Amino acid sequence: MFILPFLYLLSFFASMHHLYKKYSDGILYFLIFGTAIYTTALSIFSLYGFDNQIFILKSFKEICIISYMLLYIHEAKKAIKLTLIDKLFLIFLVYNILYIFIPLGSYGISEKLLAFKTLCFFPFVYFTGRLVDPSKINLSKFFTFIFILSITACAVLLVEFATYTHLQSFTGYAEYMEKYFEQPPSGNFGLTWTFETEEGVKRFASFFSSPLELAAVNLITISALSAYITGNGNKIILNNISKITLISSVIIILFALSRASFAGYWLIIYLYAFLLEKKKLLKQFHLAVLAIILLFIFANIKGDIADYFINTINFSNGSSAGHVIMWLEGINSIIKSPLGIGLGESGRISSFTGVNTGGENQFIILGVQTGIISLGIYIAIMILFIKKAFYCAKKSQGKLRRLGIFIFLIKLGLIIPLFTAEVESYISVSYITWFLSGIFISLESNYDFQIDNIANEED
Repeated sequence: MFILPFLYLLSFFASMHHLYKKYSDGILYFLIFGTAIYTTALSIFSLYGFDNQIFILKSFKEICIISYMLLYIHEAKKAIKLTLIDKLFLIFLVYNILYIFIPLGSYGISEKLLAFKTLCFFPFVYFTGRLVDPSKINLSKFFTFIFILSITACAVLLVEFATYTHLQSFTGYAEYMEKYFEQPPSGNFGLTWTFETEEGVKRFASFFSSPLELAAVNLITISALSAYITGNGNKIILNNISKITLISSVIIILFALSRASFAGYWLIIYLYAFLLEKKKLLKQFHLAVLAIILLFIFANIKGDIADYFINTINFSNGSSAGHVIMWLEGINSIIKSPLGIGLGESGRISSFTGVNTGGENQFIILGVQTGIISLGIYIAIMILFIKKAFYCAKKSQGKLRRLGIFIFLIKLGLIIPLFTAEVESYISVSYITWFLSGIFISLESNYDFQIDNIANEED
């Protein structure tokens, strides 16, 4: 059981060692592996009595990001030229900082700081990626680490499925959530309701914090894989690790049983085929969807899994109906208070106190807390990323094109999960996507001036 806490510490200290040596890519170890096992590792630390160290262990992720940001600033040879996206991030950050201090909402400064960190730490991750020299980040290595993570997560998930037992049943997860987040055990398996469907079927999370985070990270995997296997002339090149990763991603998306990520997964594949103009792949996609529908129908005699998805479509199950109710509450709050009702009043912080306005939707959570201005900036950033990524995926070459494919797919693939969860609170998802987003803008902003150099760049 100590292996996950050990790996958590190892990923952090490996990153810090590389920081000391001024190796820019050392952040990858914690960014990919450390954030993935964050909650599970901390729950085990707590289980074995290391509660006095939990605060320090929890702060590793912020320490890692800020430390590397300072390194990149120190190593920078010249000041970056701010793009429109950079300016929007800065405005978003400053605007939300104001909500920590203005007398709005029912929470004190400490709770507002926690809410701010959950809601608005991703700009720091973005600027860390934005400030690093892109030539010092090996994109193939980055993607390979993601593939290794996915394959390992799949192996753990298969053991969970074979034994029909959650890993979190042994890690002290329930006790950790109750002790540090005031969230008592719920559901039929002594964890939380997110570890099962309304029909009582177990949903597995591997070593991630929840099945929903596992499924969302899987969208990163399939997006990274799509970029990785795309060669010149839109030729798809599959090696052994690519094939194993693809199989692992399919297994994960089936057994995590996240409806939003399931839809996002197939949307990514469809968009990839559209992006590369692969008519054959589009046909295979349609056949695959048909095959999966038939699989669910014939493999589940009692209809539990089939009903799970069908009831989602017609909003007849409790979870889907609950989403709609929460959305309506949030939208009503935004209409009444277009400048927001205060940090912490929606989302993770308020859900722990049982007084949650809106929630279960990243856009509504943001709008409820800090208003339509903040929400508008966030949406504008997303639209600009999708637009720039699509252009680069179609027109550029080399590392920039690969990142363009990845950013285009992951931003659109996460759209559906963003409507059903506070995705920015999924540490692994937020950190990986925004760090790579920062690198993408660094390359894209210099593309007009260094087009020949980037086109010939090797990873």
